[in-house]
Amino acid sequence: MKIAVLPGDGIGTEIVAEAVKVLNSLDLKFEMEEAPVGGAAYDAHGHPLPDSTLKLAQQADAILFGAVGDWKYDKLDRPLRPEQAILGLRKHLGLFANFRPAICYEQLTHASSLKPELVAGLDILIIRELTGDIYFGQPRGRRVAPDGHFPGAEEAFDTMRYSRPEVERIARVAFEAARKRSKRLTSVDKANVLETFQLWKDVVTEVHKDYPDVALDHMYVDNAAMQLVKEPKRFDVVVTGNMFGDILSDEASMLTGSIGMLPSASLNDKKQGLYEPSHGSAPDIAGKGVANPLATILSAAMMLRFSLNKPEAADRIESAVKKVLAQGLRTPDIYSEGTTKVGTREMGEAVVKALG
Repeated sequence: MKIAVLPGDGIGTEIVAEAVKVLNSLDLKFEMEEAPVGGAAYDAHGHPLPDSTLKLAQQADAILFGAVGDWKYDKLDRPLRPEQAILGLRKHLGLFANFRPAICYEQLTHASSLKPELVAGLDILIIRELTGDIYFGQPRGRRVAPDGHFPGAEEAFDTMRYSRPEVERIARVAFEAARKRSKRLTSVDKANVLETFQLWKDVVTEVHKDYPDVALDHMYVDNAAMQLVKEPKRFDVVVTGNMFGDILSDEASMLTGSIGMLPSASLNDKKQGLYEPSHGSAPDIAGKGVANPLATILSAAMMLRFSLNKPEAADRIESAVKKVLAQGLRTPDIYSEGTTKVGTREMGEAVVKALG
């Protein structure tokens, strides 16, 4: 089992180190190789995704990814910014299906910005299409407007587009996931305004015929955003496009108390995957030893389950995280009165100890 370890920038190095520590504590044999990515790779090689890093990722069974980005890189040309590394990995590896579970642990219901009764027992899986939509659509760019409200003025444009095969494959992934849970799927679109999402809705409806045991409902994205904070437990599995999924999954993360608790998996059709926390590089707290490593540790558990076919080991890690929370250990983002505040390293060591 070969794992490419790409820590990245900011707190990425700190949280990935704790996830690697947990993986090394299991009675499994891994071949782990580390490489720079993002701003760290730009500093070392002049590009956020050097050929050597991409080659390592392509050869690995799975990728453990930290986070990329820092304000000091914001003035770089867009193709050289750290965030292009993650987009490049998605494109080159065909990572089209993003799984983002939003689970509110019993011990953290008080940490949510919503009332405890709204989030207690919350368990949502958001499945986001990753390689299409407005993030990758062409044409895109900046120009002098030839027409419109202000002809002759500078304008910028991006293109939202989806093809039938792209929607079909993510829909099938979502229906299969729903079958393994409560057999309920919500497809989020904006078909009332966008032709792109009228096609999305039509294709998802057609694919549903192959999954008659799964209940399907459609919801416009603005209503979905409202319902996530009004009645979040009405959702089980949610499938949506790249941009809407980006926004809704971050909104869902705050229902759980902290984005520092949310893992994610991005898979291709060969089950090769990139596993990363849902949060960013947080350069403002980098090096302070206060970042929450649990999302990265839980991402490692997802890696064991989806790409490395080690579900028992994944269960062990997830159980260990629950034990640590039950012991009252908290990093600053989830700390509250009556609990014990710990740093990044202490939290990682606690999970290792809880593995038994």
